[in-house]
Amino acid sequence: MVPEENTNSFFLSGNNFEPAYLSLYRTGELQKRAKQAVENLRSCFVCPRDCAVDRLANRTATCKIGRYAQVTSHFAHLGEEDCLRGWKGSGTIFFSQCNLRCVFCQNFDTSQSGQGIETSPRQLAAMMLELQAMGCHNINFVTPEHVVPQILEALPIAIKAGLRLPIVYNTSAYDSLESLRLLDGIVDIYMPDFKFWDERLSLHYLKAKDYPEVARQAIKEMHRQVGELLVDEHGIAMRGVLVRHLIMPGNIAGTEKIAQFLAQEISADTYINVMAQYHPAGKVSADKYPEINQRISNQEYADGIRAAKEAGLWRLDERKPRFLFFR
Repeated sequence: MVPEENTNSFFLSGNNFEPAYLSLYRTGELQKRAKQAVENLRSCFVCPRDCAVDRLANRTATCKIGRYAQVTSHFAHLGEEDCLRGWKGSGTIFFSQCNLRCVFCQNFDTSQSGQGIETSPRQLAAMMLELQAMGCHNINFVTPEHVVPQILEALPIAIKAGLRLPIVYNTSAYDSLESLRLLDGIVDIYMPDFKFWDERLSLHYLKAKDYPEVARQAIKEMHRQVGELLVDEHGIAMRGVLVRHLIMPGNIAGTEKIAQFLAQEISADTYINVMAQYHPAGKVSADKYPEINQRISNQEYADGIRAAKEAGLWRLDERKPRFLFFR
C-alpha cells in the first residue's frame, strides 16, 4: 500500500497548469530553437546515428526521412496509459519510419515499411489543433526521435493559432542529447521506452549496439528537465517522465537491471508501465529469430513485475492482457 502522503506529492492542479512551451514562445526562444534545429538538418546529427546527410536537400540515410516529416495517422488514442488517454483520448500523431530497426517492432508497418504522407509544418500544426478541438488531453508525438526539427518548426504555428495542450514525447529513448536539450522547456511529458540493457542483444535485435548507454543518458536528461510524473485532480498526466518497458520472451530485455537503474539512478518514484503485449511481429518468424517467436508467459510477466518492485519502484502500471499463457 502506497502511503497517502506519497501519492499527494505527485499532484499538480490542472487549474493552474500552463504548457511549458508557452513561456519560451512568448520570449521568442522557441522560434530561435526551431530555426536552429532546422538548420541542423543540413548535416544531420538529430539522433545518435550521426548520419551527417543533408536532409535540407532532401537526402536521406538510416531513418529514410528527408526535409519534411511523414505522418501515418493522427487520432484520439484511447489505448494509451490511463493517465494519458483519460476519457477523451491522447492526441496521437504517429510519425513514419524510425531510427531503430527493431526486428520485432510491434508497429512495423509504421516504423519501417515507409507508410505515411509527407507533412509540411502548417499541416503538422493543423493536426495538433484538430486533436485539441476534439477534446484530447495532450498532443502525443510517437516515434519523434528523427523529426525533432520538424516538430519544433510546426509548434510556433500551432501555438499562434491557439495550441494549449501538454506535449508528450513518446520515444524509443534512442535520442541524442543535443535534440533533447533543444526540447528543454518545451516538452511537458517524456515517455521513453527502455528496451534492452545488454549491448550485444541490442545490436542483435535493435541494430544499435549503443542503445543501452544512449537510453540511460537520455532518460537522465529527460528526468533532469521534467522530474517525476505529476497528475491533476482527475489523474491526467501533466508533467514528468513515464517509462515503458516491454517484457520479452525469456526475459532477455534485462528487466531486473533496467528496474534497478531507474530506481537507483533516476528515482524510486519513477512511473513505469511494465508491458505484457509482446507478440511476434516484424521480421520475427520460426526461421528468423525463433527464440522470440512466441508470446510471453504469465510467469515471465510476473517476474518482470517482481523485479520492478524489488528494485524499489512502486508507481507501476500493471495492465495484463488476456492473451498470456503458461509455458
